[in-house]
Amino acid sequence: MTHQITHFNDLDLAEFLQKALAKLEFTTPSPVQAETIPHLLAQRDVIAQAQTGTGKTAAFALPILQQINLQTTHTQALILAPTRELAIQVATQFEAFAAFERHITVATLCGGQDYSRQLKQLRGGAQIVVGTPGRILDHIDRGTLKLDNLATFVLDEADEMLRMGFIEDVESILSKIPAKRQIALFSATMPYRIKQIAYNYLKDPISVEIKAETATVKSIEQRFVFASPIQKPDTLLRVLAVEAFQGLMIFVRTKSSTEEVAGLLQAQGYRAVAIHGDITQSLREKIVAQFRQGSIDILVATDVAARGLDVERVTHVINYDVPHDCETYVHRIGRTGRAGRAGSTILFITPRESRILNTIERHTKQRIEKMNPPSDADIQRVKKQRFMDNVHSRLEHEHIASYQHIIQSFTEQYPDIALKDIAAALALLIHKDKPWQQNLPAVKAPKAPMSSSRSSGSFGSRDNDRNRGPKRTNFKSPDGFRGERGERGERGERGERGQFDDSRELFRLDVGRVHGVKPGNIVGAIANEAGLPSRHITGLKIHDNYSTVFLPKNMSKEAVEGMAKAWVCSRQLKVTPMRAAENA
Repeated sequence: MTHQITHFNDLDLAEFLQKALAKLEFTTPSPVQAETIPHLLAQRDVIAQAQTGTGKTAAFALPILQQINLQTTHTQALILAPTRELAIQVATQFEAFAAFERHITVATLCGGQDYSRQLKQLRGGAQIVVGTPGRILDHIDRGTLKLDNLATFVLDEADEMLRMGFIEDVESILSKIPAKRQIALFSATMPYRIKQIAYNYLKDPISVEIKAETATVKSIEQRFVFASPIQKPDTLLRVLAVEAFQGLMIFVRTKSSTEEVAGLLQAQGYRAVAIHGDITQSLREKIVAQFRQGSIDILVATDVAARGLDVERVTHVINYDVPHDCETYVHRIGRTGRAGRAGSTILFITPRESRILNTIERHTKQRIEKMNPPSDADIQRVKKQRFMDNVHSRLEHEHIASYQHIIQSFTEQYPDIALKDIAAALALLIHKDKPWQQNLPAVKAPKAPMSSSRSSGSFGSRDNDRNRGPKRTNFKSPDGFRGERGERGERGERGERGQFDDSRELFRLDVGRVHGVKPGNIVGAIANEAGLPSRHITGLKIHDNYSTVFLPKNMSKEAVEGMAKAWVCSRQLKVTPMRAAENA
């Protein structure tokens, strides 16, 4: 018989875990931790439906560490994560919890990492292994990862595995683990295919469902602004010029975008920092601490990098890139409006993405209001009012008397100069001799679709036109913008074409039918390693000894380098343009 815990002290945890929890200031478990930890400690299989950022890692990490056999270095726990970024974060969390027990070793096995380093980790012994499906399966097939002594298997973010095309690899791994083992499955949503896996592989599981944060949405002001990809940077600067924020989070899709947007803001004098999966855990902790303390005002983040981040001073969230599903949108905007504070969110979309608004609104049961990019006049009006408010607030400052003495001396020395001229000179001084009016590049709002009722509206005002127009019914899933598509899982929204143009090029991949490859393996590997949305991976054909696929011509250097590191079915993809391959 298990019971829900209200405090970590309710658990009879090992001393090293108690020390780690105290150091990390973990005292009260989150709902998913309170519901699942007792069952996992009781050796039960568990299905936990909870969105990202709810403390799921601790929910399975603490029971695994509590039950680890320190007398052997055999692999006893295997955790699968959909992305390299998330796998590294999970492994880092394990290491933090095991900080006071030197006999516990954690290995991270992800694509894009050096095999020799991973082999060294495995030869040295690792009781806990965290990794992505493709690389884990490669090591199992090579015989370098042995699962004979596996006691616990965790599938983290199962719905993401499905969406990214990894589900066949997952099932292959599940078929290779011992019959006597414990399985924990965590997922934000429960598509049919995930339910099938739970039915086929879990034994009499306990089901836990943590309700999504839709309730918190009601207290958050939600707005959207039309901006084409090329207009986004200027639109962002205009929005920030008029929004009164304390802490701001900007969500983008890719690591490179975090750096680009943060660089744009830094050049304009904002205290902005990028946060993504490539930064070390220690640096991440330092950045988050500075953001919490107020020495950083803006975090530009990917969804994976922002997992578990909860900072009360966040007043605004900007969805610079559209999220891939409604749950992600809800979780993003749930970073603001905490602890009874007011919160505000702005969604950047292209006119042809207007359909996404209806999907999100149906999911959240809240209307998202339209705003236009602030004009120069809007910016100057807000800037002027802020300046006057700041001056007025200083009139009661405790140190004002000392400055009044200086002004008195100045007027006595220069009696012919008017007080308004002295004040203007002081304003120029504090603004470092910059002119008051500095117009940003003009942003012409893109034309909204003819069928859209969102074409009206102005900066800071609500669109009162309630004629919603004909409702679209082509959305089958409440969780993803396009719903499920068979075994390939949920596809994200089509999105704008600003990141990649329509020009496609045929590429050759050095893996084929004889190697046992399946479409999901290739699509998943390219999407994961290159950070390339699956909608840009088209025309895949698998031949006997190789495969071909159409990819965007103007891919970033980061995407190309990522694909060069990808491994599928124990083979490196060696992605090359077909023309180059034919001439080789």
